[in-house]
Amino acid sequence: MTDEMMDAVEKENVVFFATATKKGIPNVVPIGFARPLDNKTILLVDNYMNKTRENLENNSKASLVPRDASECPYQFKGTAEIHTSGKYFDDAVDWAQSVMSKLSPKAAILLKVEEIYSVKPGPDAGKKVD
Repeated sequence: MTDEMMDAVEKENVVFFATATKKGIPNVVPIGFARPLDNKTILLVDNYMNKTRENLENNSKASLVPRDASECPYQFKGTAEIHTSGKYFDDAVDWAQSVMSKLSPKAAILLKVEEIYSVKPGPDAGKKVD
C-alpha cells in the first residue's frame, strides 16, 4: 500500500470487509475499526463478528474496500490472521476501548495485503494495481 492508500484507510470510519465460507458463500460487513499497521498489514478489531469470524476460521482469504471509494478507490485482498491474545490483541482492545469504553473486543484481525485492485469507475476498474 502506498502512503496515500494507508492514509485513506486510516481516515475512514467504516470499511467493508468481505469473507466467504469454504463453499464460497459471500459475506460482507461494515467494520468501524480498521487501520494500517504498515504497507502490507491492516488491523481490524473484532467487536461483533459472527459469520465473518466463522468464515475466517475456515477460509482465511478476505477483501476490504474503504467506504468512500472516491477517496480511496482500491480493494485490498489478502489473508487474514486471528489474534485472541498477545500484542496485536492488546493493541486492538486499547484502541477500541479508547473510543468506546464499553467495547470488549473478541480478537484482532490482521489482513495481510497480497493484492490491490482499482475500484475507480472507468476503463481501469478491476485492474490489478499491485
